[in-house]
Amino acid sequence: MADLGAISLWIALALAAYSTVGSVAGKLRLSPALVESAQSAMYAAGLALMVATLSLVVAFISRDFEIAYVAAHSDLAMANKFTWVAFYAGNEGSLLYIATILSIMSSIAVWRAPEKFKDALPYTTAILMLTLTFFVAVMAVMANPFDKLPFVPLDGDGINPLLTHFGMFFHPPALMAGLIGITVPFAFAIGSLLAGKTGDEWVDAGRVWGMVSWVLLAGGLLLGSWWAYTILGWGGFWFWDPVENAAFMPWLGITAFIHSIMVQKRRGMFRMWNIVLINVAFGLALYGMFMNRGGSVPSVHSFGASQLGWIFLLFLAVGVIVPFAIFIWRYPLLKSVQNLDSMLSREAAFLVNNMLLLAIAFVTLWGTVYPLLSRLTNDEEITVARPFYDQVNGPLMLGLVFLMGVGPLIPWRKAGMASLRRSLLLPVVGGLLTVGILAALGLHKDYALIAFGLATFVTTGILMEWFRGTRSRHRNSEENYVTAFLRLIAANRPRYGGYIVHLSVVMVTLGIVGTSFFGVQRDVVLSPGESTTINDYELVYLGTVEVPKSNRTEFTSTVQVFRDGELLDTIRTKRAFYPSFNMAATTAAIRSTPVEDLYMVPSENLPDGSVGFRILVNPLIWWMWVAGPVMVLGTVIALWPQKIRAPVPARPPRRFAPGSRPSAA
Repeated sequence: MADLGAISLWIALALAAYSTVGSVAGKLRLSPALVESAQSAMYAAGLALMVATLSLVVAFISRDFEIAYVAAHSDLAMANKFTWVAFYAGNEGSLLYIATILSIMSSIAVWRAPEKFKDALPYTTAILMLTLTFFVAVMAVMANPFDKLPFVPLDGDGINPLLTHFGMFFHPPALMAGLIGITVPFAFAIGSLLAGKTGDEWVDAGRVWGMVSWVLLAGGLLLGSWWAYTILGWGGFWFWDPVENAAFMPWLGITAFIHSIMVQKRRGMFRMWNIVLINVAFGLALYGMFMNRGGSVPSVHSFGASQLGWIFLLFLAVGVIVPFAIFIWRYPLLKSVQNLDSMLSREAAFLVNNMLLLAIAFVTLWGTVYPLLSRLTNDEEITVARPFYDQVNGPLMLGLVFLMGVGPLIPWRKAGMASLRRSLLLPVVGGLLTVGILAALGLHKDYALIAFGLATFVTTGILMEWFRGTRSRHRNSEENYVTAFLRLIAANRPRYGGYIVHLSVVMVTLGIVGTSFFGVQRDVVLSPGESTTINDYELVYLGTVEVPKSNRTEFTSTVQVFRDGELLDTIRTKRAFYPSFNMAATTAAIRSTPVEDLYMVPSENLPDGSVGFRILVNPLIWWMWVAGPVMVLGTVIALWPQKIRAPVPARPPRRFAPGSRPSAA
């Protein structure tokens, strides 16, 4: 398997390089045969990478410890179900995964490219294949997953215990696919500029692939938060860690892009904005991959220090400087069809939305690189902690939630005062009522009140739009309300799919605000039979069972949960110690409801049988985890192709004999 995988990598490298050169040469020489040959090489490179991927998977399943990467990330005790996780647990395997995903996305994107984009497609293919050539070359020369050991060990080092969580099956691959997926809309945009096509030919493909990358990043970020919440043992879900930020920043950039591209599609505006935004998103994606492999800023998520940092830094520099140089070159041709008519318009709301998203990305980038800058300038590393991000980004994010509610309700071009009152009155009243009721109930935290009011404002606006559209269909077509609602969504999937995504963002907002402002935490040590209280819960610790396993020792603690003297639940927390890694991994016991989570995790097992526990009550966090499937559903609806109705030929005009007249019927 090692030889087959290594040979496949070199074949993929040769094919990707040929596809890069052949695409450009075929375009410049006006040779359709050469362009077609280059595209065929692209498809073949994808097949070669799939062979390499399959070879590595088989090597893991067969525990081929002759391969250094397999020996470093698996052992005889590892269950085969973790093969998928072990595959991308290190630098070498993750690079193979990224290259394979890029080749698959590139093949689909080129195959499905619209006919109107055909003239620019060779340049897009070249950009995609140049990126693929870089990743495969780095693998083949510097980080080959098929390198052999000089001897075959009896057993491997094993998989990191933190990676055996269910979320690890999806969190890292979703993020890596989302980061590299940004290459596709970027390639369509820059390919258009290189071909001199500065109109809207690339917009449809750019929007679709931008949304694909967006949902992969969003899902990956939420899954990563869930993973941190359930296994890391500190009771939180987001720490503004550098590698968390490295995935969050491209998501902000691609979020701005997919909103802004709608304005170009609808009104022929923001052409320059969209090129800038996709360049920024691509640059941030490259920075994220550099951050994860360069070891420049310490992170619990990174692959650790490696020799790949400098080559990724060089690729980052090229990936930022060259596209912006192309943008400046084509700048005189990038004229929008329409101008901004009024600041009271949907276009203006999108423009402000772009600025806020970029501001959050800049703040996050500054906080992420500041430790490195301080080390370079002062020989002393100064870290930026969570309060900085919360205090600066918090108000900006509230502004985004406000725009998310206002934008869809404002008409295009220019909004009159009458239309604004009609559209915004009910949502504003709903938001103000929410603030008033919560304040009357004793909630006096300003940011929380504003956030809950904005959540109601956005939700009311979405429900109002759905109700108006459903009622209109019901009246005009006599459909029942359920049928009218479903057909309303089907008739304009991008719009109503977007509304569903906005609802998921409201859910995330509820989870963040609930835990950040109203969460309660206690750290206690309990002996068997002892109890403690938190809020209105009484927790009785029954005892801990120690179970030796082949590669770890598990300590399972059982706790009864009471409220008002009534037994609500019996929960079990787990702490496992792995001698080969000299580390412990915890699994939290979580009693989750839409109102709040009761969260309990062991921090230490003491010799006398007592256990140290961290106990939290996290209000509304349930909504954050529900938001993930809702977000995916909305994105799928927005991306689902509309049925294209065949044009109905016009009825030929009737001919009458001279002097005759048509009948009144």
